[in-house]
Amino acid sequence: MELKLANSQKKVELADDIFACDFNESLIHQIVTAYMAAGRAGTKAQKTRAEVSGGGAKPFKQKGTGRARAGTIRSPLWRKGGIIFAAKPRSYKQKVNKKMYKGALRSIFSELIRQDRLLIVDKFTIDEPKTKVLLKKLDDMKVEGSALIVSDAVDENLYLSARNLSQVDVRDAATAATDPVSLVRADKVIVTQAAIKEIEGLLK
Repeated sequence: MELKLANSQKKVELADDIFACDFNESLIHQIVTAYMAAGRAGTKAQKTRAEVSGGGAKPFKQKGTGRARAGTIRSPLWRKGGIIFAAKPRSYKQKVNKKMYKGALRSIFSELIRQDRLLIVDKFTIDEPKTKVLLKKLDDMKVEGSALIVSDAVDENLYLSARNLSQVDVRDAATAATDPVSLVRADKVIVTQAAIKEIEGLLK
């Protein structure tokens, strides 16, 4: 398939088996869920009755007090006691095959093209690290809403210009080809010609 560059009359040739795939919603949902789950810290931790300090001695004698018998002040039934089913650090990662992951990303890029949300440019650079210069460039391209800019190598001026914009993100090709959440979330995905060829090679 051939796509016209957004900022020139040139065209770029793309592989149909990567950028003209069917939309597989269930697979994309699975990959996006797995990607977001892998980003969870999983550092939540609570103490069981064995880990709470104190409670070595029996708080009062077994009989004659009129109270319910107790063996430790760190029982989960007591104030400042341990937690019965205490949360422990864990990993939320989900097993995803490489073939499934690549298939989902192919489907995402194909759908971006069908929805006219993917803009391919010959290059995307900023002469000076100024946010207003980047905004002017995006405005000239009639980009509204959130935007993901993908380059073969992230330009420092471009990164510095975009870091104060909550709706604009800058990635290199290798990162964008493995981040389905950013691709799905962005209203427009702007990719340089060199980057789209690199992504094509990564998704083969």
